[in-house]
Amino acid sequence: MPITYQIDVDKRTIRTRAVGHVTMQDVIDHFRALEQDPQCPERPDVLLDLSEVDSLPETHELSIVVRELKRICAKIRFDACAILASRDALFGMMRMFEALAEECFRVTRTFRIASEAEAWLVSQQSERKPADGN
Repeated sequence: MPITYQIDVDKRTIRTRAVGHVTMQDVIDHFRALEQDPQCPERPDVLLDLSEVDSLPETHELSIVVRELKRICAKIRFDACAILASRDALFGMMRMFEALAEECFRVTRTFRIASEAEAWLVSQQSERKPADGN
């Protein structure tokens, strides 16, 4: 399976990892699985690891992904999203995704280095804690 995920309920974090050739159907299937997962927390943060993806989405496919995200936002309201994309072309596409999907997340940022993505996501969680009482 090219897309897998793990949910950390205590940290309200979804860690999604994509590997190899990822199709639009893989992405849609992932969103549907997430939408139906009873462990999916309210307002989760997302770490999207695309560092092992060897395919590249086309611009129109990003629009389809955003449309699918908007559809599931009725059930899952996302908070911060850190995207890890080390390849130049994919990094650029994910920067475009940031702009297209800005209403789907409180904040989104794309990184080339895993430790930077992790640190940023932790900083976003720390910023959120005083506001929501957790």
